Amino acid sequence: MCSQQKNIHPVFHFMLKREDREKLIGQRSKVLWMTGLSGSGKTTIAIGLEQELYRKGFITQILDGDNVRTGINMNLGFSNEDRWENIRRIAEVSKLFLNCGIITINCFVSPTKEIREQARNIIGENDFIEIYIDSPLEICEQRDVKGLYSKARAGSITDFTGISAPFEPPVAPHLIINTDKLSVNESINKIVDYLLPLIVIK
Repeated sequence: MCSQQKNIHPVFHFMLKREDREKLIGQRSKVLWMTGLSGSGKTTIAIGLEQELYRKGFITQILDGDNVRTGINMNLGFSNEDRWENIRRIAEVSKLFLNCGIITINCFVSPTKEIREQARNIIGENDFIEIYIDSPLEICEQRDVKGLYSKARAGSITDFTGISAPFEPPVAPHLIINTDKLSVNESINKIVDYLLPLIVIK
């Protein structure tokens, strides 16, 4: 433990409770954790989901891999250690939004079971909704709007998930969204149908 830890004095017990904030804004907060290969549709679905929830009167926040890496995690690379730290920071930020009553929509490859379990442990089992955005590798490569797969195939990107680094599908996600079979709207509606009973204050 850092020697400075003894000088840290958290004041969480003096602060407003999550339930107070949820009551104020009229919703229950949850963290949606979308995992899947690059190009599977995570960000597209998240943007559409945010718009649909907004229309229904809910307050959300999207945390997307590329956006986060241009800000809070701009100093991190893609080594195993940096991937772990990337997800740890995201989970801690998600927990802050959770305590504010905000529904957080996360879009991260988060390729291994262990790394997603780290996020689940930080956020909490009851508030962590794991959504597997499932699309075959060949479909993701066809989409490849960022040109990442072609660069990975050419060797200019190393440790790229799905090509030179493994992706471990979730064992028991709350939802599986097959984006090679469902349209974007169908995918969004499936998530909304699952989520509404969890976020509506009765």
